[in-house]
Amino acid sequence: MSATKRVNIKKGSAVSIVLKQDQRSGMLTDGIVKDILTNSANHPHGIKLRLESGAVGRVKVINN
Repeated sequence: MSATKRVNIKKGSAVSIVLKQDQRSGMLTDGIVKDILTNSANHPHGIKLRLESGAVGRVKVINN
């Protein structure tokens, strides 16, 4: 599944995101989706969301 399409991401899904400060290193943070912040149907860099931990970043991997 593509992490650039909003339709593939649901609240409660397990995902890996890259935080803004980790974009250069590419370090991923795992968590559960709390809120989807991107309004458009797709985004080339990944859908922006908030994890239940409060971390905000763009989805790189959907871990279903």
